[in-house]
Parts: sequence; C-alpha cells; structure tokens
Amino acid sequence: MWQKKIILVVLIALLVALQYRLWFGKRSVPDYLTLQNEVEQRQTQNANLAQRNKLLAADINDLKIGLDAIEERARNELGLIKEGETFYRIIPNEQ
Repeated sequence: MWQKKIILVVLIALLVALQYRLWFGKRSVPDYLTLQNEVEQRQTQNANLAQRNKLLAADINDLKIGLDAIEERARNELGLIKEGETFYRIIPNEQ
C-alpha cells in the first residue's frame, strides 16, 4: 500500500518538474514563441530588402544598357537640361 503512494508521489513530482521546465525553464514555450516572432520579423525584413535589391538591380541594368535612363536621372535628380531647351517651373497656387 505504501509503495503505491511512494510511486504516485514520485510520478507527480516528476510531472511537476517536467511541466516547470516546459513553461519556465531554458528553451521553454515562451522562449519558443519569442524566437518564432523574431523569425517572422526577420523574414519580413529580408523580403523588403530582396525587393529593394531587385529594384536596384533593375536600375543598374537600365543604366548599363541605355542612355535614356541616364538622361532621365540627370533631369529628375540633378535638374539638368539639354542645349536649346527652355526650363519652365510651374509653381502651384497656395490655398
């Protein structure tokens, strides 16, 4: 009779120890959920960076291939104009 009680107490103590380790120990469920959240954030960042890299690669390819892209950048970013062109700036009305 007392042997069954001892076995039952040992099994309950073992169950409590394992549950404690599962919920509060090292590499526990909350740690897993935190790491899973970090992985999702990093995957989102990687997707954004991959998209940016594709756009930069397309820009580089345009600049290597044609003069139209170079001319467009010079006009938009540097404000350059060709010889014989007249530059007009249109200022919108302030309301």
